[in-house]
Amino acid sequence: MVSVQEWLSAENVVAVGTAVVGVVASAMMVWYERRVPRRKRIGYRVQMDNPIGHDVRSGRANVRLGLFDEGPDMADATLVLLRVENDGSQSIADNDYTGRELHGLTAVFSGRVIRGVSVTQPPGTDHLMDHFTPSAGFGYRDGVLRIPRVPLNRGDHFKLLVLLSGGDVDSPIRLIGGILDGEVHPNRSATPDEKPPLFSRAARLITVLLTLCVIALAAIIVVRVDTPPPIECATGELTLTGSTAFAPVLRGLAEEYEKDCAGAEIKVDARGSSAGVGELAALGAAQAKKGSPAVIAFSDGPSTSADPELVGHRVALSVFTLVVNDGIRPRGASLTLDDVRRIYRGEITRWRQLDASLPDIPVVLVSRDADSGTRQVFQRTVLDGWEQVASTSLDCRRDDLSAASVTRCELDSTEQVLAKVADTPGAIGYSELTLATSRAGLHALALDGHEASVETLEKGDDTYPYYGAEYAYTYRRPPANSLADSFLAHIRRGTAQSVIRRHGHVPCETATGARLCDERARNDERG
Repeated sequence: MVSVQEWLSAENVVAVGTAVVGVVASAMMVWYERRVPRRKRIGYRVQMDNPIGHDVRSGRANVRLGLFDEGPDMADATLVLLRVENDGSQSIADNDYTGRELHGLTAVFSGRVIRGVSVTQPPGTDHLMDHFTPSAGFGYRDGVLRIPRVPLNRGDHFKLLVLLSGGDVDSPIRLIGGILDGEVHPNRSATPDEKPPLFSRAARLITVLLTLCVIALAAIIVVRVDTPPPIECATGELTLTGSTAFAPVLRGLAEEYEKDCAGAEIKVDARGSSAGVGELAALGAAQAKKGSPAVIAFSDGPSTSADPELVGHRVALSVFTLVVNDGIRPRGASLTLDDVRRIYRGEITRWRQLDASLPDIPVVLVSRDADSGTRQVFQRTVLDGWEQVASTSLDCRRDDLSAASVTRCELDSTEQVLAKVADTPGAIGYSELTLATSRAGLHALALDGHEASVETLEKGDDTYPYYGAEYAYTYRRPPANSLADSFLAHIRRGTAQSVIRRHGHVPCETATGARLCDERARNDERG
């Protein structure tokens, strides 16, 4: 039995007080969601996506509607109503859009071609129409619609009625762009007359969960079931090296650890998966008598090093994608695995050979160097283990004196690959997905009709082939309570997993992530 004195102890009073504060905070969150939902935020929703032509594919069958007299280029005509709205708590000015282009946002209608666009806005916002001019960046090409930097007061919105052809109803529609100190996000689809909910389902769920968690925490403290902290902080210096594709995650994890643990200094020195693991092995061998060095090397996929002292720890799943210069747009923005293998074997030297609709320009293969884990995952999962032939160019330009049928070049980092593909007509390369989607001048390609998607992979769907496990390597097991040991424990925490997700990766610590990481590891072992 717990005495009254024990119940009224300072710890229990603080615990119960924390529960009360948590409940009040939850109520305030509901009020905030209703009154001041967010800071700067642009939401978009597809309010209509209907077929309007003859013999239009609709769902599982062909339906002859007869509502639209198709022209020669209007096969499979569809009409989309896209609503763009400021659903945050602050007004958005034209200089709040963060893209480098003249326009502010980009709407992508996958698999379809835009034939016409009409802009509408509610009464009292006629001034918005002044911004929809070609000089402000308004325009469209193929399936891409450029939307100007339209200033929006809180609650303002406009609608885009888009006439399209050549694709199915409900094909993916995305709005791409950035807002300073804010975000662009999809809202739940709604009919034109349907009112959005007062606050989101996520907010309601978070509020309930927060209340239950705070009450449960207070109850645990009251009954004195003490739990140790998730990690013990360590001091000193630690170097994180290896994968350039995973480097943004490492910087985020290092920053979070240093914020939580005073006296720790963590340096990120990404230089390629194989190079990082090789340097770790060499350093460990040189300092063998001193134990495990304060270095962790991250690799896209398992290391090919034969050093038995290297110990691997699976951290996350990384999704990669093929990228091509914006001048190359295959049908459906997709290539088959056979197409990709023919291209990288040098059987396709000009894009017109692959598809008559593509420009008749040379293929330029922009690859990572031999130290790259991204390249090794590409060769293993896409090229089926085929080894890429030697580079023929240092600057990715064709050498007329070279006897090679295709120009091939190798670069040191993912950022360099993306920049070169964006600047080089006819170029194709590969990259970690999140880094690729933020680049102008290029676009990602699906494989066998499957788009690269972190969300799809996290749901357990692994039909898209180009992904791999991210490994953290140490030389032997680091000593207990060392900074390396503490940092590895930090990676497995829930807060660190949030950092991993935020950068577009799937943590191996989740149930789905653990299963997929195990499956990928078994596939890697089979070679």
